[in-house]
Amino acid sequence: MKILIYIIILFSLISPFKEISRETEFQDSTLTDALPAVENKAFKVGEKARYLVHYGRINAGYASYEIKNADRKLNDRDLLHIVGIGRSQGMLDLFFHVEDRYETYIDEEGIYPWLFIRDVHEGGYEIKQTYKFYHNKEIVETEKGEQFKVPFGVQDMISSAFYTRTIEMSHLKVGDTLSFMSFLDEELFPIMLKFVGREEIKIRSGKYRCMRFHPVIQSGRVFNTSEDLEIWLSDDENKLPILVKANILVGSVKVEITDYEGLSNPLSKVE
Repeated sequence: MKILIYIIILFSLISPFKEISRETEFQDSTLTDALPAVENKAFKVGEKARYLVHYGRINAGYASYEIKNADRKLNDRDLLHIVGIGRSQGMLDLFFHVEDRYETYIDEEGIYPWLFIRDVHEGGYEIKQTYKFYHNKEIVETEKGEQFKVPFGVQDMISSAFYTRTIEMSHLKVGDTLSFMSFLDEELFPIMLKFVGREEIKIRSGKYRCMRFHPVIQSGRVFNTSEDLEIWLSDDENKLPILVKANILVGSVKVEITDYEGLSNPLSKVE
């Protein structure tokens, strides 16, 4: 189930939880140099989306996310607050209750994280993580006070999906690969997306023109082959995640968009 939630969060984004106190979570990074900016035409404050999760023929749960204005700045930099939620439903919920919350505070100009919060409840498995990113020092500090060396601009589990959407994709040719680094479970994790092509797909909410990718993954652990995970992004300026399919060792998972609002651009929906 952990890999299911990871798929949902990473390539789409993600019942309410109580708010977590954040009075001491932000710390001044004492930046001395100008930070780089990323051109972002893909998303803005107010964007929301909801996804239905299928496990085989079962409607197993949903994932949703929302982009908000943060309630504070960091070093006079504006922040976006992105909240993602994943939850089980139906028969699965009776046997394996999942109720997860993920949050990231990202630099609005640079699209990299300053703070990541993970609150996971999956059956008997629970985890709470808080990562503080000090990009000028190239360090991530965990809730345990441990520090890890990372490259500047490293992404977290949630910000990775949104950073991907800012990448210019109009020039992509079949076989091209997008790549960058993320920090997950106290280690660096390479994100690599191989471009497969452009196509129209039809799901319950309609027909969409999409760009299809194979995330480069390690086979043999959760997936049978390196191409058992596929993602479709809308073929427009939004690059909105529309569909994710995964063949895993114990079945198949499909995540498809059902609702959305507050998009920055017209969506490539055909019908």
